[in-house]
Amino acid sequence: MAQEIHYEIFRRSGAKGGWLLHEVVTARDAARSIAEDLMKSERATGVKIVKETYDTETGNYLTLKIFEDGHNRASRLDKTAKDEPESLPCFTADDLYSYHARSTIARLLSDFLTRNRITVTELIHRADMLEKLEATGTLYQHAIQRIAVAQASSSPTPVAQIIKSLNDLATKAIHRVYRDERVQRFADATPDRFGALAVSLGEQPDARYLLNGAIARYLKQADGWDGKLALLLALMTNMPEEEAGRHLLLSCIDAITAEILSGSAALHELLGEQGALGNALLILVQVFLGTNQASGHDGLRALIRHFARDELPEARAAVANRILAELKSQKRLVQGSIGDELKIQRRLANQVVLMEGKYLGHEDILAAFTRRSQRFVTNEVVVQHLADAKEPDEKLDLLLTIEENIVGAENKRRLVHFLTPVLQSSAFDQQFLTAKTPPLLRIQRLAALQARVRRSGFQDKERNEIADTLDRVASEVESRGKLFHSIEHRAAGAVERALLLLKLCSEGSLTEGRLSAKARELIIANLARPGFLSAYSATMPDKPAPDAALSDLLQTLQKAGITRETGLKSIAA
Repeated sequence: MAQEIHYEIFRRSGAKGGWLLHEVVTARDAARSIAEDLMKSERATGVKIVKETYDTETGNYLTLKIFEDGHNRASRLDKTAKDEPESLPCFTADDLYSYHARSTIARLLSDFLTRNRITVTELIHRADMLEKLEATGTLYQHAIQRIAVAQASSSPTPVAQIIKSLNDLATKAIHRVYRDERVQRFADATPDRFGALAVSLGEQPDARYLLNGAIARYLKQADGWDGKLALLLALMTNMPEEEAGRHLLLSCIDAITAEILSGSAALHELLGEQGALGNALLILVQVFLGTNQASGHDGLRALIRHFARDELPEARAAVANRILAELKSQKRLVQGSIGDELKIQRRLANQVVLMEGKYLGHEDILAAFTRRSQRFVTNEVVVQHLADAKEPDEKLDLLLTIEENIVGAENKRRLVHFLTPVLQSSAFDQQFLTAKTPPLLRIQRLAALQARVRRSGFQDKERNEIADTLDRVASEVESRGKLFHSIEHRAAGAVERALLLLKLCSEGSLTEGRLSAKARELIIANLARPGFLSAYSATMPDKPAPDAALSDLLQTLQKAGITRETGLKSIAA
């Protein structure tokens, strides 16, 4: 888009005089000089400079006031406080350099920062970038208007007045940078000289402002985000010994690094194309922990080394906050099946817990994964997850997979609403009660499902009800299929019958509840048969003594859920 820019200088005479066009120039500095001369010579009681940008393609002018001053402006000080905003996000130009102000600027001007590959700190310390921002006109004004509207919602001050006050503050801050750039207050320093520069600035009120301006000039040469990060972290190899200077330089480096790592575009370039959010988050967690081995990225490798030594706390906090924000979002971790997404969420959970500490609390981690887990218990996701399941037991299996990979009591309670109808369906009864599959295989399947339910994080009442339903069906399968009856009649004697039943109990082939209780009763009945212990000892390969055989048998009984006391009372010699 071709543009032509000129600056119009307006002057005003008298307290209530109108604006008159005084001169038009093409250079900003010349316009500012003329305006200042008008005020100094008292040929005007007020001056203002308007920047006019002409778009040769559309034929439209973009008008932006960039400076205003005047003696009669002091008269406003005589007015009551009602003429000034009661509450502003910033009160002085210096407030625009605060952490919260920079965070707000990053949010409002994210597209501009991304296009120009700069951080907020660079923007507010570089005259060329501020000039470019002003040239956008609508973007600059829209950002101020958004802040003003938000502020006006909690203040009786009119929006227009807040906009005017914010414009004045921003204009002062921008002109300060223009002036300091013009008089070369921002030093041109090589990496090995920044330590000395930080020391020389000492504890001056504007030391951080001047050092950040020098760093912004230094980073102009950066090629991409990784190059910028490498240049920035290179400054840490020559830190000054003097405490105040060291703290000043380190805090400036840390803050700018945090700004880089807070941006989506920068992270995407640093981490490379990962194909899925889940993969990118896994790498980002490893970066935070200092365990990732980055290849081909000098800046990222340097960052990981510093993180491994727990340096750059603000930058590490920025990474931790970014990870939490992505976990709380509704963006999919991976495209494809819900099962794949659950798997990568589990991997993430196992890694993120290692981040717990001063940067990330346990409650924050739990809240993030609870929030993300909500998406897996929505009707849309559950239906999609169960779409390929043909049998009820497959649906139960998939639902229990969701349960094993989500957190949050409320999320698990919602999941029960999807699980209960499957258990109560006629298809479930038909699959297990009338199928031609051998009874033992059906019972083992039910036992496996029940074991997962018993390990689940469902509420006690819900967990017990689901487990009891599975046990009831398994008991009916055994009764109809006469599984225990066939064992009693097929086995050669009491020892063989007891061992077969013990194997079913100890290997988890039976559901806990009425079915396993029935099996234990049969085992105890066989233990009481005369000569059981002698016959049991005879079946053992090394034919041990009665005491050794008894000890081995008691251990086997305990694995099957029969206590030592019950066994001793029941075993017949």
